[in-house]
Amino acid sequence: MPRASTNGIELEYETFGSEEDPPLLLVMGLGAQMISWEDDFCEALVGRGFFVIRFDNRDVGLSTKVDFGEVDLLAAITAALAGETASAPYLLSDMASDAWGLLDVLEIERAHIVGASMGGMVAQTMAIQHPERVLSLTSIMSMTGEQPFGQPKPEVLPVLLNRAPSEREANIAFNVETSRAISSPEFFDENRARAKAERAYDRCYYPKGIGHQLMAILASGSRDEALRQLDVPTLVMHGTADPLVTPSGGEHTAEVLQGSELILFEGMGHDLPAHYWSQIIDAICAVAARAETATSEV
Repeated sequence: MPRASTNGIELEYETFGSEEDPPLLLVMGLGAQMISWEDDFCEALVGRGFFVIRFDNRDVGLSTKVDFGEVDLLAAITAALAGETASAPYLLSDMASDAWGLLDVLEIERAHIVGASMGGMVAQTMAIQHPERVLSLTSIMSMTGEQPFGQPKPEVLPVLLNRAPSEREANIAFNVETSRAISSPEFFDENRARAKAERAYDRCYYPKGIGHQLMAILASGSRDEALRQLDVPTLVMHGTADPLVTPSGGEHTAEVLQGSELILFEGMGHDLPAHYWSQIIDAICAVAARAETATSEV
């Protein structure tokens, strides 16, 4: 797969479809590689007329790893909950600049931006940095960083704090149980979760990256004020059964983004099961069409 040199690092990326179609950038979440945007999901977007780009964020997958040493996540979380500023090896703004740099390498001036979980935070930050380059913004199962919205349920905090074992089989088993804890209850598929965990481990095992990215989230603070200034076609989607970023995160995001549409998926957790793909893709197409209409009216 190709790599792009941008913002002092290298990003691994992959494209689907024709460069002649409107570009759509997919930004994945905490510790998740670009393959978490499943191939069939990407191809379904291509079938709806998009040129799709997915990539590994810094510190995950095959992109550049940041040498920062060990991080004290518990101390950072405690500081964030107390309203203090945590230190971090980089911020969400750096990750957003990475993504814009990738689009620059691809010679894409404007794009539809879709982000999930932490990827939604990065996508929001991208829109804050360069609203004139955003055709539409879609934020999925994410939040603005404003307390107390979207905070995890206590029973899933170990998902953020427990360290996965390094041995392959133990690591895969750990990640299957992690997926079970946060996924859509009705649509969790253990075999599918195991296959995804195996593929991710074999492609790249780098546990430090998760801690670095979580520190970036905690240190970046609230985006509320900046998001209230945006005027881009925006869609917010969230699952009603999300225990990791609880639904208030999505509801508050939609509240601060003027003119945004909020869609709540009944029973969806902190995942993107195939059961919801057609609805999610329909909604992305609808906000893209709204963006096209707005552009034509200018």
